[in-house]
Amino acid sequence: MPLVSSLLPRPTKAHTKAGNFTFEPRTCLRIGPGAESAAHLLRTLLAPATGLPLRSAADGTVALTLDPALTGLGDEGYGLTVGPNSILLRAAQPTGLLHGVQTIRQLLPLPALSTSPQPGVPWSLPCVEITDVPRHRWRGAMLDVARHFQPVSYLRRYVDLLALHKINVFHLHLTDDQGWRMPVAAYPKLTEIGGHRAESMTDSSPHGGAYTRAELAGLVEYAAARGITVLPEIEMPGHVRAALAAYPHLGNHPERALDVWTRWGVCDTVLGVHEEVFDFCRTVLEEVMDVFPSPYVHIGGDECPVTEWEESPQARACAREAGLSGPASLHGWFLGRVGEFLVRNGRRPVGWAETGTELPDGFTVLAWRDPAHALAAAARGHDVINAHHRATYFDYPQSGGAQEPPGQPGAVVALRDVHAHDPVPSGADPDTAARVLGAQGQLWTEYAATPARLEYLTYPRLCALADRTWSGPTSWTDFRSRLDRHTARLDALEVSRHP
Repeated sequence: MPLVSSLLPRPTKAHTKAGNFTFEPRTCLRIGPGAESAAHLLRTLLAPATGLPLRSAADGTVALTLDPALTGLGDEGYGLTVGPNSILLRAAQPTGLLHGVQTIRQLLPLPALSTSPQPGVPWSLPCVEITDVPRHRWRGAMLDVARHFQPVSYLRRYVDLLALHKINVFHLHLTDDQGWRMPVAAYPKLTEIGGHRAESMTDSSPHGGAYTRAELAGLVEYAAARGITVLPEIEMPGHVRAALAAYPHLGNHPERALDVWTRWGVCDTVLGVHEEVFDFCRTVLEEVMDVFPSPYVHIGGDECPVTEWEESPQARACAREAGLSGPASLHGWFLGRVGEFLVRNGRRPVGWAETGTELPDGFTVLAWRDPAHALAAAARGHDVINAHHRATYFDYPQSGGAQEPPGQPGAVVALRDVHAHDPVPSGADPDTAARVLGAQGQLWTEYAATPARLEYLTYPRLCALADRTWSGPTSWTDFRSRLDRHTARLDALEVSRHP
């Protein structure tokens, strides 16, 4: 079977021709204006294993070219022509060239994926004509580092694996009841206190960690060089126990001392609704926007119990003054105020869809509970990302087998479930379907503390999501055939695929 038949995600069009092109020490790159980032990525990815210098030359046999007239390729598509004596990689935008580099990487022999020198390997790839354009513009993967912190060195590896699969959004879940990982200069206790908890559900040892601003800024640059946007998430007004452990006055019981939560689920503690809280939110989000240039900023918004607001005289008075029907309506009011702040600063707020509530106008909706929520939100005019938990939550077990490690109870998300997940909900008319940006996988980490466990839970399920969001519907047989060969690439990259 030719290597082209093992590409994952599957290209839109691919035609294999006779012959091969071989990279040699004298092979040079012909780099067109605007293609410098793709050339740098190609050198960076191939140098460790091949040792190839891939110098620049006006007559180089590997040409990387930007042509804005190639409008049919959109922002992320590319065309790749491999002949016996030359390679031509073209795109309308730089991101398309970055994706094309990943395809070249997949077409090379497996040792090209190694991080150490691999002498004696002929660095050949088959002659082929590929035109490749993604089906959906949002192809995401969320990693929860609030419950179990992962060092930035591992986040870079995670990004590298996403880029290989042409995932273009890395959703970084930075805060929750169990931990706060984003440094905020005006509120140092968020990480000093909120970044540490006494234990987790799976480990009785203390756990903690936080990133520096420089680490996060560096991660953003690293991801961008691979065609990936880092989407930051700062939870509010619920899932804030770690923040309230650091600054109790931001809650509804300022006299109460709280610990960083050691359990999993929905915590009753939520932010208060007085002006000092909104000053806090604005200050935090200003720092987030300084570090993360993403056009989208995620502010959580789901699983927000209203019990504390119903019991709070101050919250009840706030609801009356705002002309709301009662304290329960403070949820949408709160998100609306924060969302308006982001919009004024040129960003688009993102929130999780929640049963029985509607996110304010202007929010992009991450619909996780039910595909019907995605359909309803799109019909109301929201842009939507489909994240149905029964098809995209990778912390659920992959099977019901005894060999499966502990995971979030309540469901099994098998590889075939992910492959079958259509980002566009059933019943969507053309206008509604056009508002569905795509889909993304979620990995909550209460049950996953180590990189090996993270990768076991992510792969190969993320391969199925990447294929579906880039390629559109493919037959199970076709996908499995390509995946069976693609797993050799995962092995070469030392991705943990065993419990």
